[in-house]
Amino acid sequence: MILLALDTAGVDCAVAIYDSESDVVLAEVSETIGKGHAERLMTLVDAALDQAGKSLADLGRIAVTIGPGSFTGIRVGVAAARGFALALGIEAVGVTTLSVLAAAHRQSGAAGNVVAVMDAKRGEVYAQVFGPDGAALTEPAELAITEACLLPGRFEAAVTGSGAPLLSGEREGSGPDHFPIALVARLGADLASGAAKPKPLYLRAPDAKPQTGFALSRQ
Repeated sequence: MILLALDTAGVDCAVAIYDSESDVVLAEVSETIGKGHAERLMTLVDAALDQAGKSLADLGRIAVTIGPGSFTGIRVGVAAARGFALALGIEAVGVTTLSVLAAAHRQSGAAGNVVAVMDAKRGEVYAQVFGPDGAALTEPAELAITEACLLPGRFEAAVTGSGAPLLSGEREGSGPDHFPIALVARLGADLASGAAKPKPLYLRAPDAKPQTGFALSRQ
């Protein structure tokens, strides 16, 4: 199966073309842009397809990061993945950014449980515990740092991600998280067929909220 992987959940805009039968990443294109994913994503998709020598008609599945992460970036990636899937008549699946961080930790050769932790600012983190086989041992959650500090001891787990320094008592996280697009592709290929359509995983409500008392009545 040829899979298109998309990541717009963080500071990177990344695309990969992956052959799951041979376990080969045929193409990988990534730019660290911070914002503006909507303007760059399709150009990177075209570049990755050209690099791989494939066309949209060759694709059998789309995988996309669904968060937690950038509110706007996640919407861009999920909308693109679902649009491609609908147009091509193929399946789209969602991969959480926390699972990608855990997979990157395992890829480094580490064994045992791991807590994937992203700095969510405001004294909070996004956190989830994974087993050595990648299975989720907890649900993804937004936690106060004081709560998250209990997870490594409770699960005898290592810690990875931008929030790791915060759990060690540091005042600042390690900076923006990066989600290797090749791992997004492999995790997406491993998901069972028939998985739910990707939708954004927002663990925190958006800052912008409609003002009450100013709505106009409909005529």
